[in-house]
Amino acid sequence: MNDKPALPHQSGQAVSASDFVTRDPDLPAFWDERFERGFMPWDQAGVQIAFKAFAARHAQASVLIPGCGNAWEALWLAQQGIAVRAIDFSTQAVEAARLQLGRYASVVEQADFFTWQPLAAPGPGWIYERAFLCALPLARRRDYAARMAALLPPGGLLAGFFYLGATPKGPPFGIERDELDALLLPAFELLEDEPVTDSLPVFAGRERWLTWGRRL
Repeated sequence: MNDKPALPHQSGQAVSASDFVTRDPDLPAFWDERFERGFMPWDQAGVQIAFKAFAARHAQASVLIPGCGNAWEALWLAQQGIAVRAIDFSTQAVEAARLQLGRYASVVEQADFFTWQPLAAPGPGWIYERAFLCALPLARRRDYAARMAALLPPGGLLAGFFYLGATPKGPPFGIERDELDALLLPAFELLEDEPVTDSLPVFAGRERWLTWGRRL
């Protein structure tokens, strides 16, 4: 993430993005280093209101969570008996997620979203977006849209929190709304667009809950 906020790690010292060696968020090492040192200003440490409401309305559908991090949402879904698969390419993130999920640890898998394949057709009923698109380098946005379209069956849903508005640097890399529309509308139609009231400081005022339906 960007240089603010600075967070304490296990030694009690403040850590900011400028303290890290790895600068390319397209590499697992970038995220490993941040998880190791406890620098996670994107981590909700809980589950947001819009997510719970949406998941409750779609409780029969299986869920994929790419870039799951500490996997708070995966834990909540598993506790509700909802089928979920959470993936992350960071070794440290996966270890943290599995530790937190305890008896549900098997829902977490170390994998690269862009090459991951579901175990069985037709794939997830919906894919949850939370601080994943904004964590990717800008050059990977077209890959993101194409992979989402490939993984979701017709009628499947891409839903979650989208970080809107351009940013001078990142991550998080904000995206202008017209750019997001141009990215997703070829394969998706927008079904829901709602404000978010419980964002973390790093996302405050910039998030919207959007639900996109995979075109038939």
